[in-house]
Amino acid sequence: MHRLEDLEAFVAILDEGSFTAAARALRRSLQSVSRSLATLEDSIGVELVRRTTRRSHPTEAGRRFYSRIRPALLEIADAGAEASNQRSEPVGLLRISAPVLFAPVHVVPALAEFLERYPKIEVELSLSDRFLDLIENGIDLAVRIGDLPDSELKARRLGALRRVVYGSPMYLAKHGRPGHPSELADHQCLVRRLDVMSEAWPFQIDGEPQTVRVSGRLRTDSTAATYSAAALGLGLGFTPLWQVRDLVERGELEIVLAEYETQKVPIHAVTPAAKIPLPAARLFAEYLARRLSPAILEGHR
Repeated sequence: MHRLEDLEAFVAILDEGSFTAAARALRRSLQSVSRSLATLEDSIGVELVRRTTRRSHPTEAGRRFYSRIRPALLEIADAGAEASNQRSEPVGLLRISAPVLFAPVHVVPALAEFLERYPKIEVELSLSDRFLDLIENGIDLAVRIGDLPDSELKARRLGALRRVVYGSPMYLAKHGRPGHPSELADHQCLVRRLDVMSEAWPFQIDGEPQTVRVSGRLRTDSTAATYSAAALGLGLGFTPLWQVRDLVERGELEIVLAEYETQKVPIHAVTPAAKIPLPAARLFAEYLARRLSPAILEGHR
């Protein structure tokens, strides 16, 4: 019977692409990972991984063995984590990454409840809008907004965000309400200077996703400045609804072009697939999923 730690080492080497990365992901020494693979290959009697200077590639036998073993290891990890959750109170440090604006409004309130419920857990929260490498940065769980690129991360969907075009009653009274996305060319649009896509707003037009180029006299890299400028009548903006919900409910901003809104943006909690997930990470993902109700995130169209 093959040892579980040897199988984990083999899968991690292929998942991560090298012995060094696998050792880092498993939090084991490089020598330990090398010994595990050698032991596994000796017990099977075939070479599973072909080593090169920079990368490690599976042999044909290794590729077939990987396809059978990896799903089984994930099931074992999930079963162990579930049993651990039920057997004892989770302890230790949980490292979380979350988007800069989203975290204070939605993640931190969930953390307050979570830490009250589990007093033996400590949390290190880092805020970033970039999709950081979880293994490289030592992150146990990340909250990500947007479509996930193809990866080996484990993902749990938390909800989705509605994105809207908005403007102040003052601006709309003076310049009129756009009736179609193409009419944005005749309006002052508030552009966030993030990247070139900031000037291409997405819509659903005639059942197809399309982008419309926008421009305006005011461009800024500050989200807060964009909302303030819109409330003062300087132009139309585009953002997730939750960020301007209070301004809309107070009547300082109004939503336009609702019938052309694009598909909602998904939110996920992701954890590394190359290691057994921490019980605390699984539990916090459940907390977030319960707290982030569709009404909070999506709004009503």
